Amino acid sequence: MKAKININTQTDISKIDDRIYSSFIEHLGRAVYGGIYEPGHESADDMGFRQDVMKLIKELKVPMVRYPGGNFVSGYNWEDGVGDKAKRPRKLELAWNSIETNEVGIDEFQEWAKRAETDVMMAVNLGTRGADDARNLVEYCNSSTDTYYADMRRKNGFDEPFGIKVWCLGNEMDGDWQIGTKRPAEYARLACETAKLMKMVDPSIELVACGSSGPQMESFGHWEETVLREAYDHVDYLSLHSYYGNPDDNSQQYLGSAAIMDKFIKDVVAICDKVKEEKKSEKSIMLSFDEWNVWFHSNEQDKKQKPWQVAPPLLEDMYNLEDAIVVGDLMITLLKHSDRVKIACLAQLVNVIAPIMTETGGGVWKQTIFYPFLYTSVNGRGTALKTEVQSETFTEGKAENVPCVDSVAVISEDKETISVFAVNRKLDESAELDIEGLEGYKLVSHISMEGDDLKAGNSMAEPDKVTPVTHEVGEGVSLAAASWNYLSYKKM
Repeated sequence: MKAKININTQTDISKIDDRIYSSFIEHLGRAVYGGIYEPGHESADDMGFRQDVMKLIKELKVPMVRYPGGNFVSGYNWEDGVGDKAKRPRKLELAWNSIETNEVGIDEFQEWAKRAETDVMMAVNLGTRGADDARNLVEYCNSSTDTYYADMRRKNGFDEPFGIKVWCLGNEMDGDWQIGTKRPAEYARLACETAKLMKMVDPSIELVACGSSGPQMESFGHWEETVLREAYDHVDYLSLHSYYGNPDDNSQQYLGSAAIMDKFIKDVVAICDKVKEEKKSEKSIMLSFDEWNVWFHSNEQDKKQKPWQVAPPLLEDMYNLEDAIVVGDLMITLLKHSDRVKIACLAQLVNVIAPIMTETGGGVWKQTIFYPFLYTSVNGRGTALKTEVQSETFTEGKAENVPCVDSVAVISEDKETISVFAVNRKLDESAELDIEGLEGYKLVSHISMEGDDLKAGNSMAEPDKVTPVTHEVGEGVSLAAASWNYLSYKKM
């Protein structure tokens, strides 16, 4: 198969917001307890944070981490996780049928974030609580005033404000699985008034309103319009959530997942701009795709877990090669929409549908999806360029008229490097590329995720079974069948 990629170095999509490489840690399964936090582990620091895990997180260069949920946040009282640990309550955690010990809360998590060289994206509880609680939490985290909640923070040992700048107004509030589910008009009013109060406490913060929990929701579209018509002037982003999988074991359809994400983003952008036009506003609502990933492997296993455990092994998908290709492709799609997608969070970061896995009391290892995220995060900083691709297409199930080859290019700030990320979605045929528009640049590196066994994955026993392939650079570029690729060009 032949394909052509034309890259216009003079026409850009947008400067990429580094927060598009963010992630997510929820009080769910072993994400916190046994994941980032395990006192007594041989690598634990003075606060109980695993340094072997932190080392891999730093390697990914994650700029921001969403916390503490997720479904968890809709039943969470943040005061339970601050102050003296000996006085913190053990509580039933209803979102995931677990017991929450509250050993880790915002006091500890903001310190973990500093040590992990990342920022916090904080979510507030709009399920069982509301505007009053949210404004109090902003005061606790961000205020330097001599007032009740700022003084509470100081009494808990933190003289300086945490300075958290991005806040989520609840989580998936349209979902019937959500604690405190809201109807569109209910949430719209609550989000608007909560946003007003939070920005009164700290006008510098940015706020993310909940969009639908996914394009499959019956209320999708109507929900977004209702929320934006009410809260447009008081919020900065609208959230998108979507997960992808291959439960039917149709790999060709699965490799078309990014085309479905692409349509989802375009549909939400159109809704945002429709409301902008209605309001005759000069402000454009940006998008926060703050939950995205592959999630399906662990569904049956999770049904077997007994309720009311502390940190049970939930959502522990064991990823394979085709999952890595899809994750890399989804990142290409996010970059192609970097003019509107300013924040995106790989959900999640450790143990729970994650690129990093641990053994409690033991070692740590990289899942297959670690690698495309790593190479894109590290090398995809700068400005996304307009990229036109010509290739064959395929239709398989829900994936309709999908180009077999897709790509995006990123030019560095100093214009010395152009990174091309490309995927060959065709299962049984390589793609011989004709790349145009890179005059004055030379290909110096070609790294891919490819292999004969799409179902192969890594484990603690075989941590390097699936790793990136380094190609010898020659005159032409060939993308292996079913592969994700990173091509690095240097200015001559």
